[in-house]
Amino acid sequence: MQKIWFSIYDFSFDYKGTENAFIDDNNFDWAKELSTNTDKILDELKQYITTNDLQSYFNTSMVSKKNSWKTISLRTWDVQLFKNQKHFPFTTSLINKYPQIVSASFNLLESNSKIIPHCGDTNAIYRCHLGLEIPSGLPDCGFKVKGDSRAWEKGKWLVFMDAYNHEAWNDTNKERYIFLIDVVRYEFLPKKKFVCATVLTSLFLQKRAENYKLTLFTKPILVTCMAKMLRPFAQVAIFMVNKLGFY
Repeated sequence: MQKIWFSIYDFSFDYKGTENAFIDDNNFDWAKELSTNTDKILDELKQYITTNDLQSYFNTSMVSKKNSWKTISLRTWDVQLFKNQKHFPFTTSLINKYPQIVSASFNLLESNSKIIPHCGDTNAIYRCHLGLEIPSGLPDCGFKVKGDSRAWEKGKWLVFMDAYNHEAWNDTNKERYIFLIDVVRYEFLPKKKFVCATVLTSLFLQKRAENYKLTLFTKPILVTCMAKMLRPFAQVAIFMVNKLGFY
């Protein structure tokens, strides 16, 4: 089995894997059902944003324009966000059919905005974008993984290796909406709890560094030690939060 890679333990932030940048969505049983229901998924989003705002992604260093990347999550690394799920009952019912889906969110990239090149948290998942409202194709609006550029299309998937460096841009005057899911790779499913707990620990440390402007990530040994110490607590927290319906 291939080794699981985590960015929290590799301060080059440059995954050297051999997987393809993009993966054929025909390989996955969830892909057809979700894409077939694109309009219903989009309808729930449209209904939500008539009375609610999406939240800006916490890591402001990843965007070219402040607050231009906004989301609402239904599930985050196997943490069930029940309060948000209540607004999206149909979409939630779909993702609940597939235990390999550990994250799910709606994502807005505003007009004339970019998400700068960055690597994902682990090679243990495929990140998957379902096009919902796409203002244009290449070169004005698109997505690049490891030098390979693609355009989103409504009702179609872009499935890719999130661990590689990737970027997105919307150089149009309209908003771009996608539905995003993270799917644990089949060979890593027995390690799903470990993967989710490790990534949540990484995100926790990233958020602390962002909020308090810490130089945490200039000290690799410290970060590695903290991540390994906190991971078991994250795994317990996922179980307790889901059990108690905290979110």
